Amino acid sequence: MEQTEALIIETIDRHREEILEFARDIYSHAELGYKEFQTSGKFVKKMEQLGLRTEKGFAITGVKAYLNEDKKENASLALLGELDALRIPEHAFANPETNAAHCCGHHAQMAGVFGAALALTVPEIAEKLDGQVVFFATPAEEYGEIEFKNQLREQGKIRYGGGKCELLRIGAFDDIDLCLTHHIRPGNEILVGSGTGNGFVSKVIRVLGKASHAAGAPEKGVNALSAASLGLQALGLNRETFRDEDCVRVHPIITKGGNLVNVIPDEVVVETLVRGKTIEAFTDAAKKTDRSFKAGAIAMGAKVEISTLPGYLPTLAEEALPELKHAAEISASGIPVIEASGHAGSTDVGDVQHLMPVYAFNTGGVKGGLHQIDFEVTDEEEAYIVTAKMFALAAYGLLKEKAQRSRELVDQYEPVFKNSAEY
Repeated sequence: MEQTEALIIETIDRHREEILEFARDIYSHAELGYKEFQTSGKFVKKMEQLGLRTEKGFAITGVKAYLNEDKKENASLALLGELDALRIPEHAFANPETNAAHCCGHHAQMAGVFGAALALTVPEIAEKLDGQVVFFATPAEEYGEIEFKNQLREQGKIRYGGGKCELLRIGAFDDIDLCLTHHIRPGNEILVGSGTGNGFVSKVIRVLGKASHAAGAPEKGVNALSAASLGLQALGLNRETFRDEDCVRVHPIITKGGNLVNVIPDEVVVETLVRGKTIEAFTDAAKKTDRSFKAGAIAMGAKVEISTLPGYLPTLAEEALPELKHAAEISASGIPVIEASGHAGSTDVGDVQHLMPVYAFNTGGVKGGLHQIDFEVTDEEEAYIVTAKMFALAAYGLLKEKAQRSRELVDQYEPVFKNSAEY
C-alpha cells in the first residue's frame, strides 16, 4: 500500500462518524426525482465546508463541486452520486413528507462521494492528484412519476425524464472525461465492472370514453376502463412475440381508473415503461404496446392518446477497472471481490457510457430486495465507509502520475456519440 493510499484510508476512518451521520440523514429524509431540494442542499453545504467551488441547479437539483480545477486539462474525473429515492411509503425509513424511501441505496452513493471528498481534499492528497475531480450529485435516476415529469417538460424545465440524460443534454458532462459510479447490492460481496442492461421508452396512455350513470344508463356511456383492460389483455397476448434474448419488459400501472364508482369511467390513465436489451427490441415492443391499446379503444368505441418519451439507452458491458479491484482489496479486507457480468435492469448511467468511459462498482452491506419494502442496511461499514474508500482510492489511482492512466482510458475508449450535441 502506498503512503498516499494509507493516508486516504486513515482520513476516511477518522471521519467515519461524520460520514455515517450524513448517510443516515439522507436515508431518513428521502426525496423523489427532480424534487431532491433538501438532499441537494445538504450536499452543497458539505462541499462548501470543504472549500470547494460548487455549482448547483443542474437539471433542477444537480450539483457539481470542483477540486483541482487548474489541472483539468490533464484529465477530469467525476464521482457520481444519485440524489433520488423511490416512492415506497410503507418502508421503515420512508420520509412521511414525500412517501419516498432509499430502497435502492442511492444514499450510500452520496455518502461515498462525500467520504471521498473528505479524503481527496486533504492538501497532501490533493497535490498528488494530477487532474480535476468533480463531485457530482445527479438527480432523478429512478424513472417514475411520468406525468409529473411531463409537466416539467411542458414548463420548459426539462426535456428528459432521466437525470443524467438531461444533464447530458444541457452539457453538464462536457467538462468531464470519465466517471466512477457505484451501486449497492444485497449480500457481502464487492462487484467491479458491469454487465449489460435494458434501455427503454416511457409512455403515458390516456384512454378517453364517455361518462354516464353506471346503473341507470350504462348504454349511453363508453367505458374507458374496459377499453384500457382490453388493451392490457392484448399487450399480454403479445408477450409471446418478444424474443427471450431481447429481455423485453413491459410493466404498466393504472394511475387513474375513474372518478366515482357509479359513473362510467370516461378517462383512464396508464403509465408504463417498455424495456429491451437493444434499441431495436424496445422499439418493436413499443409499437406492439401502442397497437394493443389502440385496439382496445376501437373495440369499445373509445379514443386513446399515447405520449411516448425517450427513457434510457441500454447499459453497455464494461470490464472491471483494475484500480477499483485494487481499491477493494486494500479497503475491504476479507470481502470477496468478483467481476460483474450478466444482464440487469435499466439505469441512465448507460446514456453516459455512450459518450465516455464509466467504471462501476457495487458494495454490499444490505439485505432484502432492491426497490422493495424489506430493503435494510445491515452493515454500515461496507455500505458507506468501504464505498467512500473505493471512490477515493480509485480516483487517486486514475489521477496520480500526471493522470496518465485516465488519459490512456479515454484515448482507448470508442464512444457511440462524440459529444452531447450528437447525443
